Amino acid sequence: MFVLGFPLLLVPFAIYNMIAFLTPGVVWTSPVTTVHMMSGQDWVLTWEDILIAFSIFLLWVEIIKSTRIGTRGVVDHILAMALFIAMLVEFLLVPRAATSTFFLLMAIALVDVLAGFIVGIRSAQRQVEFEGPGQA
Repeated sequence: MFVLGFPLLLVPFAIYNMIAFLTPGVVWTSPVTTVHMMSGQDWVLTWEDILIAFSIFLLWVEIIKSTRIGTRGVVDHILAMALFIAMLVEFLLVPRAATSTFFLLMAIALVDVLAGFIVGIRSAQRQVEFEGPGQA
């Protein structure tokens, strides 16, 4: 399972960058579809909504992954932190990344980093070894 040491939030980050830099005319808030609700209101689904919802789903998977103990989990936390730092730098320095969509992706990455470390610390087990009477 190669996905265990791979930060899944890299996928929406890559999707955002591919769309933002390869197709600069795309607007994230353009409607994809409209759903007529039973309340009488129309719910307009945008590309931004789809990307953020997908990212939140991946965040859920990342939080579940953070309960693992071992070297692979530590590497996953380090890569998640590196991804967040890269997103923060891009948000601050690149004009096409200065959007609310990218900010929300960056906030989701921050939650991944914080939750990963907190869950990892809380679920860490102490290794206690007991020596037998003749092993001292």
